[in-house]
Amino acid sequence: MTKVCVFCGSSPGVDPAYTKAAAALGGFLAARRVTVIYGGGNVGLMGILADSVLAAGGEVIGVIPEALLAREVGHTGLTKLHVVRSMHERKALMADLADAFIALPGGFGTFEELCEIITWSQLGLHQKPCGILNVKEFYTPLLHFFDHAVSERFIRPQHRAVVLVDENIENLWEALTKYHAQFTPKWIRPEET
Repeated sequence: MTKVCVFCGSSPGVDPAYTKAAAALGGFLAARRVTVIYGGGNVGLMGILADSVLAAGGEVIGVIPEALLAREVGHTGLTKLHVVRSMHERKALMADLADAFIALPGGFGTFEELCEIITWSQLGLHQKPCGILNVKEFYTPLLHFFDHAVSERFIRPQHRAVVLVDENIENLWEALTKYHAQFTPKWIRPEET
């Protein structure tokens, strides 16, 4: 893996552990010469992530819609900044550029990006690993909800297993590098138990 897309919040969150994790992840990826692809912002965890990669001598590619750049939240010091017309174009380009995906804490936009990229894996549109850095168990309630959807037969267990989770960056990285996609049809038939 040479390029990793990181989904994360445009807010730093309340707990300093979130900003510490964003900075640590940036440094970790830069040390491995992994280019970081992200939403192109200079605020919140997004800005902290990008700045930590750049400070460690790494490369950062941002992808930001014109509307957000116009609000002056675009990071001007990146290795490269793609300005696109829409959020849809942003997500598609980030997905195309990346070899893997990692989610840090964030809000609706982060959740939506994460769930969409997992859905694309479920549909067989890509075979790239999808990971969550579960800082202070931020994502644990969402993971429980995923498990609930499995028990209610809206998600196959094989698709739930696509979501790689760890609280430790090195352990998550190891899981991402060892991941091998196995396509299973999404649809659950009534006769399946």
